[in-house]
Amino acid sequence: MTGSVPHRPVQSGHARPEAPAGPPIFTVFTATFNRAHTLPRVYDSLTRQTLRAFEWVVVDDGSTDGTRELVEGWAARAAFPVRYLYQPNAGKPAALNRGVQVARGELFLNLDSDDTCVPTALERLLHHWHAIPEAERSQFTGVTGLCLDERGKLHGRPYRRAVMDSDSLEMHFRYRDRWERWGFHRTDVLRAFPFPVDPDARFVSESVVWFRIARRYRTRFVNEALRSYHVAERRPDQLTALSRGAMRGRLPYHVMVLTELREWWRPAPLEFVRSALAYSRYSYTLGVGRTEQLRAVHGPMRVLVALAQPAGWLVSRLDRRLP
Repeated sequence: MTGSVPHRPVQSGHARPEAPAGPPIFTVFTATFNRAHTLPRVYDSLTRQTLRAFEWVVVDDGSTDGTRELVEGWAARAAFPVRYLYQPNAGKPAALNRGVQVARGELFLNLDSDDTCVPTALERLLHHWHAIPEAERSQFTGVTGLCLDERGKLHGRPYRRAVMDSDSLEMHFRYRDRWERWGFHRTDVLRAFPFPVDPDARFVSESVVWFRIARRYRTRFVNEALRSYHVAERRPDQLTALSRGAMRGRLPYHVMVLTELREWWRPAPLEFVRSALAYSRYSYTLGVGRTEQLRAVHGPMRVLVALAQPAGWLVSRLDRRLP
């Protein structure tokens, strides 16, 4: 494996500049639901950014814990624009779509409500974006780097090379890259690929959108850890907590694998087996019977689903206790 991974990028030696005039380069986006106890960590990491050409858009998905007062207080004194938007609880896909719609930045960066980024995060992401030749940049959606856990340890493995130009389909199916990563997309690309919104799910597997984007755009992947992923504090009150609704949100991913991505069968057959099992399990749990499950898939994937159905049915019996 080539390429080295700095555990923490060295901070720039220059003084932190003031926010420049004109539109921001980045829209940093945070969707939140009852996370007032962790949001200060996000805000503090943004106040330390060496690059100041950004805005922070917070979409509150129905919090009842004082999130509004907290964020509006920061908006009154922050050295960068802070925009607070409230919506009745509708889930992260709806929150993401709203954030993309109102974003003023050319580049859209999602930062979760319980995580942080290193002080040079925006500066380094922009550096890697500008390192893509300008004549080729329209073919790219963004830049993605590595993550650390809350103890400063690299989450997963680094990329095979220090810089890789690829896409999320190839990274997932060919290179088996399943670790926590972090990066931005062009805002105009995200506007062209909105997240599906299901009022009964309030969640959808983000890979459904990332894979559709990957069919048209490339991503630059870099071996630089810029975000801290606080694994220990992932709790069931998050926007993606497991429930029947979450199963509804995960089901489209497995349908997509089985019906749209058959060209990846050869490099990743086990991924299709996993999706067949999950598809059958979730379908049974949500009341979709054997015949209807088979009707939705075709060719070899129908055979695979048929073989997975007995195991899917058995596991679905345990799901009856889910809310």
